[in-house]
Amino acid sequence: MLTRRRFFRRSTRAAIITIGSGATLELAFAPRAAPENVSSPEAALQELIGGNQRFTSNRLTHHEHDLEILKQHTVDKQEPFAAVLSCADSRVPVELVFDQSIGHIFVTRIAGNLVTSEIIASIEYAAAALGTRLIVVMGHSGCGAVKAAIETKGVPGQISALYPHIQPAIDEAGSDLKAAIQANARIQASLLRKSSTVVAGMVKENKLRVTAAYYDLASGKVTRLE
Repeated sequence: MLTRRRFFRRSTRAAIITIGSGATLELAFAPRAAPENVSSPEAALQELIGGNQRFTSNRLTHHEHDLEILKQHTVDKQEPFAAVLSCADSRVPVELVFDQSIGHIFVTRIAGNLVTSEIIASIEYAAAALGTRLIVVMGHSGCGAVKAAIETKGVPGQISALYPHIQPAIDEAGSDLKAAIQANARIQASLLRKSSTVVAGMVKENKLRVTAAYYDLASGKVTRLE
């Protein structure tokens, strides 16, 4: 009987597993770049694009990694090749969307994927201290924060504190929800480039890239916006 570790070690390209009622499940193992080999912003971007393509085609490969070994290697340090600023929405599982495993992506999450001083500080740490090569500001379809800001309805507590951050996107896109969500991602990415001297300096030296993206909940596809 093969253990999970031995099975993945022996499997090189694909395996067919028989499951209940004689049905079969195909597990595909596509070649992929290891995070430590992602040495440029462009390589980091291509790794995320490839990961999302695997996600949308149901050919995930992050399960190939031996989680026990990954945990051992990340106990004392982390070397994420990319950082993603996403909405806090529970339907946006960043690592899964990009088919990445433990230690690969530095994720910051806040409703509306907004750039605040705390978010900037976190991303600066990822870029300056951890060597992250790429920052993706990712909005998503049906974003509740953007929808609420458009409708400006009364809300409990401090939820309305999000509205001023999103208003520039509404000013640009109007009441079109999808357009406003995409505009917000682009605006927040631009704000990050301008508000952080650390990020701006690394971008200027071609050590870092900041881009905006849009995640479609229905298809699972991530689309670059710039």
